[in-house]
Amino acid sequence: MSNLQLFLPCAAGVEDLLADEVHGLTGLSGDDLLVGRAGVVVRASWREAMRLNLHSRLAQRVLVQLSHTPYREETDLYEAAAAVAWEAWFSVRQSFKVELTSQHSPLKSLNFAALKIKDAVADRFRSRGGERPDVDTQRPDVRVFGHLTSTHCTLYIDTSGEPLFKRGWREDKGEAPLKETLAAAMIAASGWRADKPLYDPCCGSGTIAIEAAQIACNIAPGLRRRFAFEQLLPHQAQVWTQLEEEARAAGRAAPVPVFGSDVAFRMVDFAQRNAERAGVAQSVQFRGGDALQRMPPSDTPGVMLLNPPYGERIETAGVAGRVQRGRERAQVEGAGDFFVQLAAHWKKHYAGWTAWVLTPDLKLPSRMRLKESRRVPMWNGPIECRLFRFDMVAGSARAADKGDATAGA
Repeated sequence: MSNLQLFLPCAAGVEDLLADEVHGLTGLSGDDLLVGRAGVVVRASWREAMRLNLHSRLAQRVLVQLSHTPYREETDLYEAAAAVAWEAWFSVRQSFKVELTSQHSPLKSLNFAALKIKDAVADRFRSRGGERPDVDTQRPDVRVFGHLTSTHCTLYIDTSGEPLFKRGWREDKGEAPLKETLAAAMIAASGWRADKPLYDPCCGSGTIAIEAAQIACNIAPGLRRRFAFEQLLPHQAQVWTQLEEEARAAGRAAPVPVFGSDVAFRMVDFAQRNAERAGVAQSVQFRGGDALQRMPPSDTPGVMLLNPPYGERIETAGVAGRVQRGRERAQVEGAGDFFVQLAAHWKKHYAGWTAWVLTPDLKLPSRMRLKESRRVPMWNGPIECRLFRFDMVAGSARAADKGDATAGA
């Protein structure tokens, strides 16, 4: 278990950020750390696999690659799976599940292909001990992942269990909450460091602010949850206990507080309760209030980071919206007005701040009448987005007002 090939999947657009994170956690580089499509490939030990599960904020899972073979039809998949020593990873008394993804596979049915892999795993156990493990599609002890390209099948065993964005602290949430892994990717892309203020004026249930506060307090994201590797046969309980103790001992007080606000006071309550469960209630300050009216939460300029509402998630942060179902919700046709007003508010009151906005609207800078200094491609699930950076320069409000007046004339 000292030379495993790991694959850490991540959201598209986050690969380089994840590689930087893995390098920082493990020191690996060169051929031991390669950037791939929607993830990174890592050559590391079993101990490092556990450490990555505990500390990675950007990876979706930590998978151990067990085989990589060519195939043409379903029987080839059966043979590939039957050749893997599954009995070295889990016992016949544990349940398992097979999940299969593909890219340009010539096979007609992924379900049938997954069934062949499942049969091969079960048949290998039966041929060696007369018994086969049960299949559990809801709460399996072990997850087997397969990926098909046009020519090759790669099989993995999962060491994470629940996806890594499930940190264990978010019990209160609103509609379409931002995943913790994407919030962490936004923070990483912004280059924010814990010695300067961070503020999310559309905080919702607090995901971005809480992730930032945990980073500032050096709290490992996986300390509040369990992992699949704890049920696998190679698990070393004493090593895992040591890793957990080291992570807890590394905690610290945040150098400066993190801030969040939301127009819906119910969401502020959710965010506060989530912060308490995440162990950062003393390091993050949540307030209710309209994003179009709130003043800077700190005398020192810092970073604003927000995922404003859009599409099916157009709950807005300000008075450009209207109340619907007891929630503040923006009208699609009025969303542009909200962003124009938000930009004007920032220009007037947030000189010296840097604002990062995640949105699928590629025309958002022109709608806000701002010029972005950077745009980072990033995916929010199936939605292609851009993370725009806007630098609030002192005096920009007067220049903008003059330009607007000229345009009106």
